[in-house]
Amino acid sequence: MDFHHKLSRELVEKYDFIAFEDLKIKNMLRNHHLAKSISDVSWNMLQSFTAYKAEWAGKVVTFVNPKNTSQECSSCGKIVKKILNIKIHNCPYCGLILDRHVNAAINILHRGMKKVGLGYTDLMPVRGLAQVPPMIQEAHEFSRG
Repeated sequence: MDFHHKLSRELVEKYDFIAFEDLKIKNMLRNHHLAKSISDVSWNMLQSFTAYKAEWAGKVVTFVNPKNTSQECSSCGKIVKKILNIKIHNCPYCGLILDRHVNAAINILHRGMKKVGLGYTDLMPVRGLAQVPPMIQEAHEFSRG
């Protein structure tokens, strides 16, 4: 519990805006493969501590729908299906390659900002990013320019 207090304090001191996935822990605990690791981590505790401290500090915390946060490409928005043990997001549509969790974090941030009405510019991670040509060719009906 001390870890959660320290981490939540650090998050609130460092950031004005924090977004979490709105995970339904009770539903996740029904999955016997995930139940032990989820209950051991005390997921809700960090979120609760952070939201409480953020409110006192005048910071914003929001919760977003977790659907497809790791499957959706944070660059082009296409869904790239992958199983849980695949740790790299490799988009065949736009060529974005980065850690699966970094991709999900960017999506969570974007959804959170949109939910509370904050605009954002394109966010790109500092490390772990590589661009490769798309593997799937698509016809584009419009051009940007």
